[in-house]
Amino acid sequence: MSGKSNVKFFYVGIAIALLLAILAPFLASSDPDGLESAAGGIIEESKISQIEATEPVVSSPMPDYSIEGLGKGGEVAAIAVGTLAVLAISLGLGKVFSKKI
Repeated sequence: MSGKSNVKFFYVGIAIALLLAILAPFLASSDPDGLESAAGGIIEESKISQIEATEPVVSSPMPDYSIEGLGKGGEVAAIAVGTLAVLAISLGLGKVFSKKI
């Protein structure tokens, strides 16, 4: 692949990731995910409630993939910001650890 096609591939990947970030809150199911339903079959409901009630050691900047008070728009923004943050961190680490041949 040439350098120009690599850049095009990169931008298309970013566009797809952001499109998924925009659509995810509207397509996601409100039913419990596989992990929650499996835990519900193994652990008593009262113990699950106790686990959910405990405070985290470090609080999340955007809990439950949303920005409080913004509804679905907050969910879209939180997922988009998270996607771009992971991309930026990945690019930064890639540049730091890349070896020139």
